[in-house]
This record gives sequence, structure tokens and C-alpha cells, in this order.
Amino acid sequence: MTLLYVFVSVSSESRGQITVTQPGAVSSALGGSVTINCRISQRVYGGISLAWYQQRDGETPKLLIYSASTRASGIPGRGFSWSQSGTDFTLTITGVQTEDAGIYYCQQDYSRLFTR
Repeated sequence: MTLLYVFVSVSSESRGQITVTQPGAVSSALGGSVTINCRISQRVYGGISLAWYQQRDGETPKLLIYSASTRASGIPGRGFSWSQSGTDFTLTITGVQTEDAGIYYCQQDYSRLFTR
């Protein structure tokens, strides 16, 4: 059985009084599924908008999803889904493929750290 490792940024970023927290690494067999969680400490500006990024080895981060639910241009429709419950966000990848390996970041979307 071939395993694919999807590393999640183990981080707690604080900007002002807002903290973004992600757990540790997760893995999946090829064709399997993986769930990545992200928690925002509180709502700002009347709501939360979140961006998800993938960074493959040796590459710059690539925007996957922005405004919590909009797929970025060029991101395949297969396999990626997301959900929100309050300040908890989840990115799920089903039918995991080798190109899904990498580090995944979530970020408060009102001031993006990375460009598209």
C-alpha cells in the first residue's frame, strides 16, 4: 500500500487578537481521503473569510480556496470540498492523488499573505 503524506502547517498565527490554529500532519493512502482542520479564534468584520493554500516541495504556496468557499482559478473540481461551522473550517480531499502531497495553510482572508 502506498501512503501519501499531507503535511499541515502546525502553527498558531496571531494578528492583533485573532489567532489561526492548525493541527499536525495527516496522511492518506492514494485514492483515500484526508481532512484538514483550521480554527479561527474569533469573528472579525462581522464574519470570517478564510483562504486555503497548498505548498508543494520546493514551490511557492498556491491559492486553493478563498472567501471561505470559492475555488481559485485552475484548481481542479475533483476531490476538494470544504465546510465551516462557526470558527472551525475543514478542507477535505477525496480520491487523494500524488500531486495533493504538500503543506496546507489556512489564513484569515481579509488580508492575504500570499498572492494568487
